Amino acid sequence: MKGHLTPLGTRLIMIALILIVLSGCAKVADDGRPSVVTTIGMIADIAENLAGDYVNVTALMGPGVDPHLYKATASDVQKLDRAALILYGGLHLEGKMGDVLEALSTMKPTVAVSEAIPPEHLFTGDPHVWFDVSLWLYAVDAAHQALVGLLPEHRVAIEENYHRYRAELVELDAYVHQMAITLAPEQRILITAHDAFEYFGRAYGFEVKGMQGISTVSEAGTRNVQELATYIAEHKIPAIFIETSVPKRMVHSLQQAVQSRGFEITIGGELFSDAMGDRGTFEGTFKGMVMHNINTIVNALGAQEDRVNEP
Repeated sequence: MKGHLTPLGTRLIMIALILIVLSGCAKVADDGRPSVVTTIGMIADIAENLAGDYVNVTALMGPGVDPHLYKATASDVQKLDRAALILYGGLHLEGKMGDVLEALSTMKPTVAVSEAIPPEHLFTGDPHVWFDVSLWLYAVDAAHQALVGLLPEHRVAIEENYHRYRAELVELDAYVHQMAITLAPEQRILITAHDAFEYFGRAYGFEVKGMQGISTVSEAGTRNVQELATYIAEHKIPAIFIETSVPKRMVHSLQQAVQSRGFEITIGGELFSDAMGDRGTFEGTFKGMVMHNINTIVNALGAQEDRVNEP
């Protein structure tokens, strides 16, 4: 759930932001290009693909960072102030930082790209929309409009990049569908650290269960772990998955609980959920992140050997 600052804390942030804006800091990066600041890497990937030649893109939250728990630093506030455009997820993804972003939206172009998705396609309180690639296209559309508004002199080039990138994501969506149907319906049960994959499950035909809820603010309780362990053993699910932005200890405790029930389960691999991979790697792109996830899931859940422990 979205965190809240105290009224005094919110007022102090507002005052600080106003003072910074009134100081007249430049809205361009050191290389002279306008600065576009995003919260998560998935949004930075959109901005770089659509307008990377004309803007300097900065993602505040890098690999392995959990946006639900992220708190804005003084350095972040400076980056946000210097931005000519701010792109963020919205739908309560950024937790307490949402207060800062909402305050800035009254002072400069600030767009919550996920909130461009029609409400009827949303799960209440769930911001992890990017794992249904077809829904993420709405976020691409919102960022496209914002970038054209920022750089009207580069409209033609941005339009060309937009259509190219959108076509790539349509192909990516088709790839995930094709990989998913290589598993039988009864094999498509995805167990992860927290409920970041409900949109993925609905789009590509997986039943999804997480140890934690949509947010990672609170840890899974012992009862939840035991109930999930029983479910896994009864359904003989071959693998569970860890996430790059969530502590691994909870999944390992679930693995031990399953094994205590006489069923051997493996860690099927590490999935990207709230953050992409390292910058400069294939997994550090949105396409690479999504392809890594579906390939890892299919390879692990496709294992059919008997995993019951020997007495």
